[in-house]
Amino acid sequence: MKIAITADDTCDLPKDLIEKHDITLSYIPNILGEKEYRNGLPSDEIYEYVAQTGILPKTAALNSQDYKEFFEEKLKNHDAVVHFSLSSGISNSYSSAKRGAEECKNVFVVDTKSLSSGSGLLVLLACDLREEGKSAEEIFETLQAQTDKIQASFLISKLDYLKKGGRCSSIAAFGANLLGLKIMIEVKDGKMGAGKKYMGKMENALSKYLKDLVANEVPDFNRVFVTSSSKMPGIREKLVEEVKTLGFKEVLVSDAGSTICSHCGPGTIGVLYMKK
Repeated sequence: MKIAITADDTCDLPKDLIEKHDITLSYIPNILGEKEYRNGLPSDEIYEYVAQTGILPKTAALNSQDYKEFFEEKLKNHDAVVHFSLSSGISNSYSSAKRGAEECKNVFVVDTKSLSSGSGLLVLLACDLREEGKSAEEIFETLQAQTDKIQASFLISKLDYLKKGGRCSSIAAFGANLLGLKIMIEVKDGKMGAGKKYMGKMENALSKYLKDLVANEVPDFNRVFVTSSSKMPGIREKLVEEVKTLGFKEVLVSDAGSTICSHCGPGTIGVLYMKK
C-alpha cells in the first residue's frame, strides 16, 4: 500500500525533512491587510508588517472543500492518506479536514492537539511507521493515541505580540518587560496557555526552563526539536548544545512558522519532544 503523509504547514518541519520523507503540506491562509498568502508567510514579512502597522496578521482555516481537493490530488498516486492537522483547540482546520476526508476513501485525519514542531514530531513518527510497513489505519490509530505525550512549549522574551493579540493586558506586558520576565507558553489539552515565568537574561532563563522540563516530564530520548521564531544568534546554538547533553539521539533545529511568529513574535524559542 502506498501511503501519503500530509500535514498542515503549522507542523513547522524544515524543508530538508519534508523532502526526505516525501511529506506534502496543506497551507493555512495568512492575511496581511487585504492580501492573502496561501504558500506560507515568511517571518520577516510578518515582523515588518506588524512594525509598520501595529496589527497582527490573521489566519483563515481551509474549508472542507479545500481539504477534499487536497486529499483527492494525493489519492491519484496513493492508496491512502494520513493527514496531521493543527490542534482542534486552536483552529477549525481539524474539523474542516475531517469533513473533507469523509468525502474521500482511505483518508485518516489526526488531530495533533498541538502546534509547530509538536505536530511535526507526530508527522515524523508516522513516516517511521510507514517505513516499517504499517498500514494507514495502523499509523492513524497509533499516532492519535500518542497526542497526549507531546511536550510543546516556548519561552517568550517579550509580550508585545501577546498584548497586541489581546492575550495579556498592557499592564502585564509592561510589568513583564520591565522586570525582564520570560514567559513560558505551553500547549495543554490542545490549547495554548501561560506557564512558568523566568527572570534574567534569555540564556539563563532557557537553561532553567530546560531543566524544569526534563525534571517534570521525562522525555522519550529518540527525537527533539529546538524551534525558534527568529535566528537568535548564540542563544539558539547554546540551547541546542544543552539539549544534546541530555542524551537525545536526534536533535533537530527548525524555524517557527507563521502561527507561532504571529502570536508570539520574534525572540521566541522552545524545546519540543515526546514524553515517555
